Amino acid sequence: MAHKLLVVGALAILGLAVSDAHKAHSFQHYHGPVEGPDQEVTWQDKHGHHHHDYVAHPKYEFAYGVEDHHTGDYHGQKEHRDGKNVVGEYTVKEPGGNTRTVKYHAGKHGFHAHVINSNGNDHSGGHGGHGH
Repeated sequence: MAHKLLVVGALAILGLAVSDAHKAHSFQHYHGPVEGPDQEVTWQDKHGHHHHDYVAHPKYEFAYGVEDHHTGDYHGQKEHRDGKNVVGEYTVKEPGGNTRTVKYHAGKHGFHAHVINSNGNDHSGGHGGHGH
């Protein structure tokens, strides 16, 4: 666990150094992954071996983003989960200048997404041609 924290810390410091050099902005946030008491789960595989693990109510939220004015890179995501219900969105600036945002939610009724394009629904990829 300490190794993971060290890597995350080093990446955060590196990200700040790059951000200062190029006047980029980035952020990250994470809280989770579970809450409440755990419950033992036992199962038998096809070879007759017994396995044990533990599960708990999944509950988390995270967010990250990058906005680099030097390279034009702009993207991010945020998501919240409580049990089987997930709500989130991600945004990405595409090569042609369009900014695509996808808002989604999932639960007992399946996965649903709503796509929003800043420049309409042009899928030409910035090549000046017509969309397909």
